[in-house]
Amino acid sequence: MPSSASASVSVSASASASASSTTTTASGAHSDLLTRLTSSEFEVQLKALRELKNRIIGNRTKKLSFIKLGLVPPVAAILESKAQAQVQAQAQAQAQARHDSNLLVQSAAALGSFACGFDAGVQAVLDAGVFPNLFLLLSHPDDKVVDAGARSLRMIYQSKLAPKCDFLQEKNMEFLLSLLNSENENVTGLGASIIIHSCESTAEQKALCHAGVVKKLISLLKGSLSQRDNSLESLATVMKNNVEAVSEFVGSESGRALSSVIGLTKDRYPRTRLLASMCLIVIRNTSACYLQDIGIKTKLVHLLLELHDDPGQVGDEAPFAFSSLISEKPDLQKLAFEANAIDKLYNHLQKSQLHPKRFQGILLALADLCSKLESCRSRFLSLQALNLVSDALTHDSSEVRTAACMCLRCVSRSIKNLCAGNFLNEMIAPPLVQLLDDPSTSVQVAAISVIGNIAVDFTMRRSLFVQCGDNVCKEGIFMEFTASSLASVICDPEPFVQEQALALIRNLVDGCIKSVELVFTEDGMILDAVRRQLQNASTDEIWIQGMYVLSNVASGTEFHKEAVMHQLIPQEDNGTQSFILKFLQSNESQLRTAAVWAIVNLTFPSCPGSFSRLVKLHSAGIVSQIKSMVNDPCPDVKLRVRTALGQFTTFGDCST
Repeated sequence: MPSSASASVSVSASASASASSTTTTASGAHSDLLTRLTSSEFEVQLKALRELKNRIIGNRTKKLSFIKLGLVPPVAAILESKAQAQVQAQAQAQAQARHDSNLLVQSAAALGSFACGFDAGVQAVLDAGVFPNLFLLLSHPDDKVVDAGARSLRMIYQSKLAPKCDFLQEKNMEFLLSLLNSENENVTGLGASIIIHSCESTAEQKALCHAGVVKKLISLLKGSLSQRDNSLESLATVMKNNVEAVSEFVGSESGRALSSVIGLTKDRYPRTRLLASMCLIVIRNTSACYLQDIGIKTKLVHLLLELHDDPGQVGDEAPFAFSSLISEKPDLQKLAFEANAIDKLYNHLQKSQLHPKRFQGILLALADLCSKLESCRSRFLSLQALNLVSDALTHDSSEVRTAACMCLRCVSRSIKNLCAGNFLNEMIAPPLVQLLDDPSTSVQVAAISVIGNIAVDFTMRRSLFVQCGDNVCKEGIFMEFTASSLASVICDPEPFVQEQALALIRNLVDGCIKSVELVFTEDGMILDAVRRQLQNASTDEIWIQGMYVLSNVASGTEFHKEAVMHQLIPQEDNGTQSFILKFLQSNESQLRTAAVWAIVNLTFPSCPGSFSRLVKLHSAGIVSQIKSMVNDPCPDVKLRVRTALGQFTTFGDCST
């Protein structure tokens, strides 16, 4: 027993020592963990938490021990402090996000305002390099930012300066489709704006069709007002002169898409009515087999005339749509005349302070109305509208000046007006002459066309003007010009201006001897200018008109013929080939015809100097060249060549 008791005491003492040791160890661990859990250093706290977590995982005893040792409160304190910090950080982040969003919205709006209707503003925005960043806003989580970015981009895309989007690149097409498929109206509107601005080639139109864009745009016709208008304008762009796109649209939904557009011409909103009309006009102009019904044609005429009354943008654009409807279509011009279109447009023209774009559009509409029908021209003149158009020749806008010239050109086809000499009065002639020096090339060309039209009408209808004398008209035209001004226009830097100027001179000298004499004023300055262009120009069109000038002059007196010879064959032999020899060898049949015609006029057998001129032509290699053209593939050239050869034979051998 003693031994047992002794053993019992021994075990008890050992257990007590072990417990004491465990408590001491736990206490030490507690002290160490507590110190580290309350440390201000992030990494120390993090390691302590990981160590504590690993010790207590799956060990109820240690969990209870550490609870008793008081380690839960410091862990809770860590979570509480960090949670509160996170909440505060989130609140600050949200506040910062709202702040940033507001800045994005306002800055995008400001940039859009700079660009809206102002090309200099668009250029400034583009130069700032912000254009790509505006597209980044379209993926922002804040809808207000997306709206602002889309609106700003749409304003930029209203300008011709906006970058083009190449729809032939797959990534660009995918991006466009993402815009059109957006639920945000401003974003789909941006997609439409990009189409309207960028789609120019048939290849791009076809690519858009094949990508399903037409179907998507048709679906948008059922959307909001904004989506309908955007869809109509985009559809017109994709279908213009594209038979494939028109066929797809007209056949879509068993014709319901076309019916929908026709229905929109009755919409309550003027802009929707205008865009629907423009869409129908594109369809009609592209594929004449559609919209042949006289009722639709009449409706479009009346609707567009009605839209001229709109005081805003719709009224500015309506004349251009009207011109597109009636251009080169006498049947529609007749319908417009019967709808009192001349009077209505004239009434608009009388209004003061017309916007330049509206002014331009009305003038172009009048030009198209008067382009074919004498009844329209007569009505125009009876209203004394000529005075208002004449005033437009000095307008600040080059587009208005050009449109005024085009209007005068069409009205000048009136036989009655030409006989009355209305186009030579002091109101019209001086500003027309001044326009030959206009800084705008399009204005110069348009002015030359007016004057040339008057001259050619007198030439072609000479028998109708016997009572007033056609050469009187031509002399009147020359009186308003100086030889130096005409010579200057002939040598204008722009090739098309040169061509038109030479065409004018050609028409003016086509006729009687007095007409030919007109180009010899001021020491033959005009004739010298013609020669320089024939020597230095590089286009067939200029050469053709120039050679016809010389051909017409060569139909005059011996003096005139010798002057032409002087232009064709230089007096000094410097080894340079005569330009007429080059023209006789040209691939352009019209140029060959004009060149041979000049030789025919120079070698009339009845003219005393013809043999001498023929000898010179032979020496220059021109006669042999003409002989080689006896079987020319062009009938006109062949006819002139045979006439020339027939004249040559009357002189016998001209080689000596």
